[in-house]
Amino acid sequence: MHNIRGTVDQPLKVAKDRETGKEYLLCDYSRDGDSYRSPWTNTYDPPAEDAQLPSEKLRKLEIEANAAFESYRDMYFEGGISSVYFWDLDHGFAGVVLIKKTGDGSKAIQGCWDSIHVIEINERSSRQVHYKLTSTIMLWLQTNKPGSGMMNLGGSLTRQVEQDSPVNDQNPHLVNIGRMIEDQESKMRSTINEIYFGKTKKVIGDLRSVETPAEKEKQEEIVREIRTAVAGRNSAA
Repeated sequence: MHNIRGTVDQPLKVAKDRETGKEYLLCDYSRDGDSYRSPWTNTYDPPAEDAQLPSEKLRKLEIEANAAFESYRDMYFEGGISSVYFWDLDHGFAGVVLIKKTGDGSKAIQGCWDSIHVIEINERSSRQVHYKLTSTIMLWLQTNKPGSGMMNLGGSLTRQVEQDSPVNDQNPHLVNIGRMIEDQESKMRSTINEIYFGKTKKVIGDLRSVETPAEKEKQEEIVREIRTAVAGRNSAA
């Protein structure tokens, strides 16, 4: 039985499905001993006997969720890797949505964004469900531009939210979960912009004296590029 943990502080690792060739993300929730389950084929690598698998009904939802969050990832992150895993609980089920986006190093900026959304679903009745979402975002950035030198920026942010929602044909589990994660990640992205990048300009100013308008413009450009690199299509959120 998986334990629902509130924090995740390890960067997400990547593996490749031997059958499909598609990449997927590893985490403790998809682990059985030294083996990890692929969301694409529902098999463990290395193969593991008697390893835990989701029920047939939950596996169907897992397949739908992986397809949905691939679209979500492409829309908000313009690429990257995503994986969704579900597992059964006594009074419902739980899952984790993982998203990883690594910068390509263009414009002298390298970085990595990891999103980990752990969702617990308590099916209190056939029509009303309690959702508990714990989201963690881990961020690392490095910029190295002529005239400004190298700067490293990193950290993590965790938020939790709970809500009761109806479950019906118009609002199935996947829609409710998707809305919660989209809203939570949007708020957290804004918070990260405010906490990290709002202070980046001040940090640069404190650490490097500004003597000319040209130097000041270079520093403004660094802040803009870092914000753009991490926020992705933040305007779409």
